[in-house]
Amino acid sequence: MQTEFEHAVVIGGGTMGSGIAQVLIESGISVVLVEVDERRSQNASDHVRNDVRARLIYENGRQESPEVEKATAEVISRLTTSVGLPSPGASWSPDIVVETVFEDVDVKSGVLKEVEATYPSCPLIATNTSSLSIDVLASRLSRPRSFVGMHFFNPVPRSSLIELVAGKDTAAETIESAQSVVSKLGKESILVHDSPGFATSRLGIILGIEAIRMVEEGVASAEDIDRGMVLGYKHPIGPLRLTDLVGLDIRLAISEYLESKLGSRFAPPQLLRDMVSRGDLGKKSGKGFYEW
Repeated sequence: MQTEFEHAVVIGGGTMGSGIAQVLIESGISVVLVEVDERRSQNASDHVRNDVRARLIYENGRQESPEVEKATAEVISRLTTSVGLPSPGASWSPDIVVETVFEDVDVKSGVLKEVEATYPSCPLIATNTSSLSIDVLASRLSRPRSFVGMHFFNPVPRSSLIELVAGKDTAAETIESAQSVVSKLGKESILVHDSPGFATSRLGIILGIEAIRMVEEGVASAEDIDRGMVLGYKHPIGPLRLTDLVGLDIRLAISEYLESKLGSRFAPPQLLRDMVSRGDLGKKSGKGFYEW
């Protein structure tokens, strides 16, 4: 079982990819963050730097200082960016690759096959999917034994959970290696066997779409529904604010996928479809159930 992880590749520099890259470099792992062009690479790098610095300022009593700047530079020194997958070298090859691209089987499969071809000796290839079948993705790969689902949660640096998803061909040593990575990141994992929506997305979507239905039906405001779940059930964040953070378009895609696999109880409310259609996608668009 591999327990030492020194080098990682993270593919996709969006909200999730940047967060994953951040927790990896903060744990001492060198990361290459891969994007499709220079502009997106720079944006992702800036995002990670700003978040690392913000965390260190908070830990320093919310005070800026030369020590904070020095610590930020030290952490960021472990991050590089690349347009496209970098080739391995004599002294460098990833111990883990985490793919975080768009939630589409064909898109992810194309990226993962390229990963296998570029890093034939990489012992751990992971996909950060919240709902897509690990077995379906693995069926298109030549080394499914080394493939596992690692479902990170948003915001990655503040979430304590990573949901590990094992496909039918995932090797036991691959799961053990993934669990070692989780421990190195200072987080905890649960192990789920491949099933539509796994455990967390399946439950989270049901709660989220029911909250949207209640807004649609005029049962209560988004604010009061969220307050009810935070104050009454001790959730750290309400389901509608969380939907805004995740992205209404992502919620819609997952809901439609689960409806196709598990039935009408996962059918997306018309309000969700309407909001996505007019571009109210949540925090990333500036408006969802809340103004951002």
